[in-house]
Amino acid sequence: MKISVVCTYLFVVMTSLSCAQQQKNKAKTPENIDFEAEIVIENLSVPWGMAFLPDGSILVAEQSGELISFKDGKKTSISGVPEVYFRGQGGLLDLELHPEYENNGWIYISYSSPEGEEKGGNTAIMRAKLEGNTLVNKELLYKATPNTTKGQHYGSRIEFDNDGYLFFSAGERGERDINPQDITRDNGKIYRLYDDGRIPEDNPFVNDETAKKAIYSYGHRNPQGLVKHPVTGEIWDHEHGPRGGDEINVIKPGKNYGWPVITYGINYSGTPITDKTEMEGMEQPIHYWVPSIAPSGVTFVTSDIYPEWKGDLLVGSLAFQYLERLEMNGEKVTNRTKLLEGMGRVRNVRQAPDGYIYVAIEGKGIYKLVPKS
Repeated sequence: MKISVVCTYLFVVMTSLSCAQQQKNKAKTPENIDFEAEIVIENLSVPWGMAFLPDGSILVAEQSGELISFKDGKKTSISGVPEVYFRGQGGLLDLELHPEYENNGWIYISYSSPEGEEKGGNTAIMRAKLEGNTLVNKELLYKATPNTTKGQHYGSRIEFDNDGYLFFSAGERGERDINPQDITRDNGKIYRLYDDGRIPEDNPFVNDETAKKAIYSYGHRNPQGLVKHPVTGEIWDHEHGPRGGDEINVIKPGKNYGWPVITYGINYSGTPITDKTEMEGMEQPIHYWVPSIAPSGVTFVTSDIYPEWKGDLLVGSLAFQYLERLEMNGEKVTNRTKLLEGMGRVRNVRQAPDGYIYVAIEGKGIYKLVPKS
């Protein structure tokens, strides 16, 4: 009888804690919207990547494999795009300009590449230049192996740090018990390269004969957000958890971010993955979401156009179809607000060189957030 009472008490306590955590993680809807979302590019399907060129044009990577240039109200399809393995979450993915693009013209592209002996595809990074409406001087910088016909978890965000190093993510491709904790294998990792694809001499695992030398951190699930902190210069990521447990992490060299040994999520079936949320030698997220919002795309707000948002983090939600604003105090999230609620699955968000926030919404297009005067 006593055991039954104790078990009942523990169940009530754990349920209360779970509910409290979910309430803590619940984003608020603002009473007054102080901006308008103006459509810039219409009729896009899954606009995964965005890049803003100095001539005022916008490059958009459609997941299906089309690269689009948009300028002066006109869309132009770019030729010379690499072949993609278009299945599930795979396809033509992120875009990023070299920090010195105006001098060298390099555009960086992530995609699911079918290149290799095995069927299927895996995450690849290439760079190319745009000559007219054609990609030229194409160079494959990294191709994760082996290929697999599984359709999930390519990761694929790209970011440069203040020293010009190229960072990119590759999800664990649905092989959670094989890839993310094994540094001899690709996937479930964040990588660091020189801008031309060479391996930096001080990468954390260059002296391990069996390791993939490009690995910078490991133990990741599916990072679809990668951004440089505007003050510290550190690289932050966010990544999809399973059912619950989406995370924001500060990426540090050689560190293990725990998946799937530790997680705040559970299996989609409702069964546990592990009974551990922390373990010695594994990094804790600075923030996690329960329930999952399915984050995709991320940007820090530094523009004077949005004075009340400066220093905040914007994250797209695929699952709940809104843009989330996270108010930050250092590495601590102090408040969460829903923006663009109900407009659709937010695939990407970026602050452009003109200072405006641009948001890519699946099945619609790209919107610019314009403050009301």
